[in-house]
Amino acid sequence: MFSFSAPSVHQSSKCFVTYGVMGHPDPQNLPTKGKPWSTLLSQDFVYKVDLILPAELTQLVKDKLIGDPSRAPVFYKVIMKLGQVLEGDFFTEYIKIGNIMMLSEGRIDSENVFSLKEGVLTMYLDKETYERAGLVGRPHGVKGKRGLKPRWIVQFDLRSPSMLHGKKGFDRLAYACKNVFNAPVTWLFHNLSKTPVPDPLSRHYPVKYTSYPKISEDISAKMPSLKPPATILSNQSRLDLDEFATDLYEWLSLVRLDSPRINVDDKIDPYLSSYAVPGDLDDLSEGKLCRISWQGFVPPRWTRQTLVDVILALPAKSWFSLSTTTFARDIIGDSADCTIFRPPNASGEYLLWDIRKHN
Repeated sequence: MFSFSAPSVHQSSKCFVTYGVMGHPDPQNLPTKGKPWSTLLSQDFVYKVDLILPAELTQLVKDKLIGDPSRAPVFYKVIMKLGQVLEGDFFTEYIKIGNIMMLSEGRIDSENVFSLKEGVLTMYLDKETYERAGLVGRPHGVKGKRGLKPRWIVQFDLRSPSMLHGKKGFDRLAYACKNVFNAPVTWLFHNLSKTPVPDPLSRHYPVKYTSYPKISEDISAKMPSLKPPATILSNQSRLDLDEFATDLYEWLSLVRLDSPRINVDDKIDPYLSSYAVPGDLDDLSEGKLCRISWQGFVPPRWTRQTLVDVILALPAKSWFSLSTTTFARDIIGDSADCTIFRPPNASGEYLLWDIRKHN
């Protein structure tokens, strides 16, 4: 396996392209290490998942992924003060004992935003709020970037033994919640563990949402060559990989966007759009595609399970693409978009595009 960092249009983004081979996944022992699994699990809060595959294989995926309604991701919208997250049964059952993920409303680059994952509370604050809270943090974002006010990031590991009432660090956080972070906030909530009885969330009147899949079948598309050039493996040619990966990623992105540019009957004036499906005219073909999309507040482990289920459901020689996009686009080093592509007639081989935002 080898990986190249492809140049990006924007200096704040980097696209890491990997071409490698992954082993056959064991559904009883889901993989956690090595790409593409580690890339999926490293994402914080996923809001959209897209699966693209040949239309003739749609039923196989429906039977595996959609046949069981309980498999669809479930999340809640709830209004709570930050201090309520750190109090009583909610704090004990969901953070100290259980495992939840939460994300508050707002833009990380301009508003006060809170997130909670794996017991770690992260706060993105403006300078005034940071100074009023009296907490210890670090600068966030590019220094001297025009048009942006100073930002600060503060983190607490709430599972630490020192994070208890009566402890200096925790009491300082509780004081800030009472006097500074005292306004109700709208959160997205997902429980990754067993729901306690009685449920501490219920007293906050949560609204339940289910991310049912949206299916677009029989998409008539112009098909580029989906098989990577042989020189990528034989010569480890960076130039060939860059060119193939860029063209294929652009085409897959247009399929995800439901763009008419990839349609067989598209007759757009070249003056309005210069895009053309990559490849020589003799190499292009026509095909029927299916796109299945989920949108909501999706945990990374769900996307990993989905990738495993797709691999096990489809024939080994068939191609598919699975893409995820996160909420948190402005966090340093976090993956903003991830696409995994399995080429046709290449069991185990994959292409991975990992697009990250850097502040």
